[in-house]
Amino acid sequence: MTALDTDAAAAQAPADGQQPQDDDDWRGVAAEKVDEVSASGGLFLRARSRRLLGSLLRPHRRDLMRATVLIVVVTAAEMAGPYLVSVGIDSGIPAIHRGDWSPIGAAVAGILVTALFGALLRLRFLKLAGRIGQDVLLDLRGRVFRQFQRLPIAFHERYTSGRVISRLTNDLDALGDLVNASLDGLIDAVLNIVVIGVLLAVLDPELSLFLLVCLPALLWLLRWYTRGSRVAYRRTRETIAALIVQFVETLNGIRAVQAFRREPRNGRIFWRLSDDYRKANADAMRLLAWFMPGIKAVGAVMTAVVLVFGGFQVIDGALQVGVLTAYLLYVRRFFDPLQDLAMFYTSYQSATAALEKLSGVLEQEPEVPEPTEPTDLPKPMRGEVRFDGVRFSYPRREQEADATPTAEKAVLPGLDLVIPAGQTVALVGATGAGKSTLARLMCRFYDPGQGAVRLDGVDLRELRDTDLRRAAVMVTQENFLFTGSVADNIKFGRPDASDEDVEQAARAIGAHEFIAALPEGYATDVKKRGGRLSAGQRQLVAFARAFLADPAVLVLDEATSSLDVPSERLVQRALRTILADRTALIIAHRLSTVEIADRVLVMEGGRIVEDGSPAELLGAEDAGDGAAVGRFAGLHSAWVESLA
Repeated sequence: MTALDTDAAAAQAPADGQQPQDDDDWRGVAAEKVDEVSASGGLFLRARSRRLLGSLLRPHRRDLMRATVLIVVVTAAEMAGPYLVSVGIDSGIPAIHRGDWSPIGAAVAGILVTALFGALLRLRFLKLAGRIGQDVLLDLRGRVFRQFQRLPIAFHERYTSGRVISRLTNDLDALGDLVNASLDGLIDAVLNIVVIGVLLAVLDPELSLFLLVCLPALLWLLRWYTRGSRVAYRRTRETIAALIVQFVETLNGIRAVQAFRREPRNGRIFWRLSDDYRKANADAMRLLAWFMPGIKAVGAVMTAVVLVFGGFQVIDGALQVGVLTAYLLYVRRFFDPLQDLAMFYTSYQSATAALEKLSGVLEQEPEVPEPTEPTDLPKPMRGEVRFDGVRFSYPRREQEADATPTAEKAVLPGLDLVIPAGQTVALVGATGAGKSTLARLMCRFYDPGQGAVRLDGVDLRELRDTDLRRAAVMVTQENFLFTGSVADNIKFGRPDASDEDVEQAARAIGAHEFIAALPEGYATDVKKRGGRLSAGQRQLVAFARAFLADPAVLVLDEATSSLDVPSERLVQRALRTILADRTALIIAHRLSTVEIADRVLVMEGGRIVEDGSPAELLGAEDAGDGAAVGRFAGLHSAWVESLA
């Protein structure tokens, strides 16, 4: 599956490009694959983003008030400059002719003092605003990371790792650009425009009428840019996310890419996605390229008009030269903040698109929610597992290892099963029979559509997630080892375990010998994804991790399928230790693993078609009385023949 194929399944609903029908359909990450957002949808998404932004800024209300006061004082100090220039021209220069230097000295001193005072306060403001911005980003980054960890496996099977990375990097960077560099510019620009507008009206009301004539052109430019940039910057967030998805998937599958010489094909896909991102950015910059010169053109026309008409007033004696000079300086300062507002709006649109995505992730509700009134497991835990009338279908457009059914076809059409505490049960059957689905329901990666899965008589939906994860642990064929020491990876099952506990777990599993032979023993770094260890060694570390966690129920999903024969023998010995005195579900295609089970369930079409001990189910094969060979016996015969 390509990145584009995977990306197409990034949200449960709606289908790509299809408009949701009501607000509920916009919730969570559902809007990420919609090409165009309707008016009602846009209102919903913007309101959601504002709620998130408000919750992020609320803890910093006092600091925000202090920052606002600082920038108001800074603006007042900076606005005094042109007025002091006019005083120096109109009062100071004539006084010099009379031999009085005090007016011009006072004007110059005032300019220097206000400039220094404004610079010091601006420094204080920037430090305060920077700290607020970084605290907000720290809070948001933590929220997003915790949410991604909280969302269930079902979500992560749809939402690609590239999109997760995009949310935590590009989207947070876009917000960082807004809060670090643009927010102070916004406050400064707004205050400058308001204060300068008032000053212009006070200095010369007649000349200020020309400013009112320019306002319709400014408003039209702003409205045109607002409409276009909202769509353009939303598109940039979508295209960069798709680009990152392709990049991450290519590198994660680099062995397959190189083995099958798929570099040219992946290069073409990457180039196409890069070109989409380039075009999206070019569209956004094209809007800005028209908007910024438009603002400058209106400002230049306004300056020229003021200079002409103001000059005539000076000639007529109705206006002093200093006042005209101050007026022209203020006019320039009036249009400069408008360009700052344009730059802020550019950052704002990019940040809004990012905030829309982030708020969707944070709003996403897990398909397996925590119970509002949880029930405790009985003490001590026994580990009895019961499936009562369980019917389950995968959500629409979701893909799963067992099968790819539609919503109308149930993977488990109605399962009743009791696994007594301490029993080891092997699940066998063809691919798509429902084995992995049963295991996932046992670990509550999904909830059944009908019926209930119970542990020691308690419905899994009534258990706290932490209690369930302590009680049931799954070990798969591709157990993930984190960068770090062997001991750290074993402690992953119980972080508070001592070094002695870790060694005892490794000895019990049979992993101590190879660990002790490593260059630094238990302190040896396993490297990325455990690359320093063989497949069998990685599996033994995973078993030691599970043994240390000491769950009541252990689920092994194809835990030995990728091992060679010597490694499998090592793991088989470890299995007998780890399965002792606990309930276990073993999913296996290798029947050598099944032989250690107390009970075998043969599944077909989501139903149990054979149930018994390995010896009982092999009886039909051994009897030789002409009776029909059972399914498990047939699988066993085929396995034996494959070894010959």
